[in-house]
Amino acid sequence: MKSGFVSLVGRPNAGKSSLLNRIVGVKLAIVSDKPQTTRTRILGVKNYPDGQVVFVDTPGVHRPLHRMNVRMMDAAVDSIRDVDVVGVVVDVSESQGAGTKYLVDLVRDAGAAVLILNKIDLMKKTRLLPILDEWSRKHAWADIVPVSAKTGDNVDRLEQVLLGHLSEGEPLYPTDYLTDQPERVLVAEMVREQVLRYTRDELPFSTAVLVDRFEDDRNNDDRNNDDRSKDGRKGAETGLLRVYCSILVERESQKPIVIGKGGELIKRIGTAAREEIERFFGVRLFLDLRVTVKEQWRDDDRLLDRLGVRQPDK
Repeated sequence: MKSGFVSLVGRPNAGKSSLLNRIVGVKLAIVSDKPQTTRTRILGVKNYPDGQVVFVDTPGVHRPLHRMNVRMMDAAVDSIRDVDVVGVVVDVSESQGAGTKYLVDLVRDAGAAVLILNKIDLMKKTRLLPILDEWSRKHAWADIVPVSAKTGDNVDRLEQVLLGHLSEGEPLYPTDYLTDQPERVLVAEMVREQVLRYTRDELPFSTAVLVDRFEDDRNNDDRNNDDRSKDGRKGAETGLLRVYCSILVERESQKPIVIGKGGELIKRIGTAAREEIERFFGVRLFLDLRVTVKEQWRDDDRLLDRLGVRQPDK
């Protein structure tokens, strides 16, 4: 038996969250075409016949402009030092610049760094060989694995490669443990995913979702209220989950954009989010969304703590 931690690091929009979701078979991390969608470390556990891998999804490596972004970068960098294997996820369909060079420099001292060339579904196979050759000269990679998180192509081989680089050991978590994300955080993220989906321009960067009240009337004695350690999303839960959320924006002028004409947009956000949350938890949901202006919230340490964008040492 083998076990250990594997961190997924990369530039924004490299496909780390999509890869995590593909591997664990559950949508733990929200995805969007907007950069910096992932704001905190997300843990997902996958069990195999010959071991257990604890995958750690991280925020994209970027230049921080706010305290929130500094925390995001700290979480990504710390994950490189604190895991057994680092999976460096690269969007192989895009040209690489200084940000990618900085990322490669970050992993030079990592024990085992596996290069994951993602999005091979977006390119012709004849282009892949020279790209593999180019990347092999940038670093002494433990392995290089081309994959497509979107289609699942070669992901099974990647999982075996990562597992092979881990040391022998007993499972680190119970076999029914899925993630360390509290339910209210998962709910907030599912709402934020729909905000990202339906808004435009710079607005997604300056929005966040805060759960104000989380009233749980479900009837399931085996369920764990504090986290999703029990993989019981499709269990025989009854009752109603009531969640009241604030969608934060930084300026008064942004508030009507999220609400939309006659409240149309926030209704669409709420409907899509409610359907996603009900599907994930297997429970009826009452969801109340309100838009709140909070200037410079991305530099408010106390609010960042409440949002779950925590500093690594907390």
